[in-house]
Amino acid sequence: MNMNATTLFGAALAAGIFALAASGDAHAGTARGSFANADGGTTAAAVTNRAGAKGGTYSAARGVKTDAAGNATGGSASTGTTASGGAASRAAKFQKNADGSASRQSGYSASGANGSASGQGNASRSADGTVSAARSGSASGAKGTVSAQGNASRSADGTVSAAASGTATSAATGNSVNANASYQTGQGVTKSATCFDASGAAIPCPTR
Repeated sequence: MNMNATTLFGAALAAGIFALAASGDAHAGTARGSFANADGGTTAAAVTNRAGAKGGTYSAARGVKTDAAGNATGGSASTGTTASGGAASRAAKFQKNADGSASRQSGYSASGANGSASGQGNASRSADGTVSAARSGSASGAKGTVSAQGNASRSADGTVSAAASGTATSAATGNSVNANASYQTGQGVTKSATCFDASGAAIPCPTR
């Protein structure tokens, strides 16, 4: 799992178990607990564990902590499996500050008979209104592979800039395409693409 999702899952699960211990209910399919913390806020958590009739499993945990100043932190994570061997997991954490700034990180992964995929992302907002975000992901399967990444930002004065790129490769031919796009306030969108054969030599890109 990306972005230390396993660590996040463990932390969220631990928070959930701690809260459930206080509530006295640690065996329910879904259980929740909360308590007033030493920072003048509330700590709350929930844990879910399920098993399907066909052999699948699902586990999830989430938690949040607030304080008297108006700050909050939290996270969530989940993981599941199928009887046929598929598996997926995700995790996210966030922080929200009293001054209006905030941040969030997330990640996921999945695998099964048809291939696998994973990705991660983050976003943040400053107290002055500046916003930035980035995300990346990849997938592979019988037909080939694909990967992409991008980022965007908006300054306090409203100026926006963004860029994205991606690569896809065909398993059947070995041909690939690299694509790029960007945007800037006042300049518009710019796009480009380059294609290659299996040896790495440039070839014309297919037309629709």
